[in-house]
Amino acid sequence: MKTKLLTREGYNKLKAEHDHLWNEQRPEITKIVTWAASLGDRSENADYVFNKRLLRQIDRRVRFLRKFLPEVTIVDYSPQQEGKVFFGAWVEIENEAGDVKTFRIVGPEEIYGGAKDYISIDSPMARALLKKEVDDEVTVRTPEGDKEWVVNSIRYNNI
Repeated sequence: MKTKLLTREGYNKLKAEHDHLWNEQRPEITKIVTWAASLGDRSENADYVFNKRLLRQIDRRVRFLRKFLPEVTIVDYSPQQEGKVFFGAWVEIENEAGDVKTFRIVGPEEIYGGAKDYISIDSPMARALLKKEVDDEVTVRTPEGDKEWVVNSIRYNNI
């Protein structure tokens, strides 16, 4: 089961997505569907078929957001988190080969939409890193076997 946590930025982004879909995109698509339906035969009307499908996708996403957003817990930064890895932290790790990775630990719904440097709190890497400090060694179980990483830095401000 997915963890129902979001950073403040993630919540604001999903709320803005809901508002955009409901107040701007849906009314626009509804007008197109109404216009296309008025042209007659709907089965061969590409405008109608395409936009009707798009309208269903919008409605599905809006339903999800309306159910999800009230149930989610927003986790804001707290000064007590400094020095350890917790939800919302930017973490830099390095392995023996010198490979360095930097990412932010966020809620599962925040990793979509182009944020390549975000990982879910539910991921094995994030679970292994929780409560670790700088210079701590971390073992992460992967399908290829256990991987060793060292925590280089932890910060809670945006890049």
